[in-house]
Amino acid sequence: MLDVCLLGTGGMMPLPYRKLTALMTRFNGSNLLIDCGEGTQVAIREKGWSFHDIDVICFTHFHADHISGLPGTLLTMGNAERTRPLLMIGPKGLERVVNALRVIAPELPFPIEFHELSHREETIRVNGYRIHAFRVQHNVTCYGYSLEIERQGRFDVDRAREAEIPQKYWSRLQKGEVIEDGDRTLTADMVLGPPRRGIKVTYCTDTRPTQRIEDCARGSDLFVCEGMYAEKDKEAKARQYKHMTFAEAARLAAAAGVSELWLTHFSPSLSHGENYMRDVKKIFPRASLGTDGRSVELDFIDE
Repeated sequence: MLDVCLLGTGGMMPLPYRKLTALMTRFNGSNLLIDCGEGTQVAIREKGWSFHDIDVICFTHFHADHISGLPGTLLTMGNAERTRPLLMIGPKGLERVVNALRVIAPELPFPIEFHELSHREETIRVNGYRIHAFRVQHNVTCYGYSLEIERQGRFDVDRAREAEIPQKYWSRLQKGEVIEDGDRTLTADMVLGPPRRGIKVTYCTDTRPTQRIEDCARGSDLFVCEGMYAEKDKEAKARQYKHMTFAEAARLAAAAGVSELWLTHFSPSLSHGENYMRDVKKIFPRASLGTDGRSVELDFIDE
């Protein structure tokens, strides 16, 4: 099971009724955070989730509304007695930007490891997450992220018996161990069927719609995508500032065949976004407005 919480839905600046966009997930005791704008730690506290268990922070880009809450969040993580390393993933320059922000948070009880993205698409595996980063189209280098929880195939008793694998090794092989048995090397693929459908969440903000987003979001159980502007007369502004409209996000969701779309990263000038959803649902019926603190539990689906 993957727990997902959209901590905030605002773009550019926090408002009294709308925190800045950030996403947090929990899986198997490990928390992952995407973006960390001003007020993110307040949103985490309101949700009641743990700072101690944040193992990965991914950054889409380095505009202030996506990273300015980092120093305070790091200090809070330190106060939670965290000591194990924290992995940060983001565009080139990540270490320099983070170290500059850490002037006001210089002493932490845990080390920070950096993975700077240098290709248009990269995949990192950590703590059960398969993190696929992909370049999007903003006015600075910016990435979207697909988070996948992969699921191994079922244990196949017939295959194990045909391969004459002793039963005492079955549970160990099912857990992925490699076992030396005399002159044979036993591996999990000898006893498991084909991989089963896992869980996939794609998060994308600050971009124009692109084919790469469609490809990388394909088949997602949840697609969290920016809808900076709702009004039709804002389409030219969206193109100028490299953002998306509600309708453009909905068309992406439909083309990618996702199960559900949450709109986020709303312009400070946008109010009553629900008034525009009827037209959005004509494009993609399973679209809805993201709201601060909105959560979902995604579970594996047997096919």
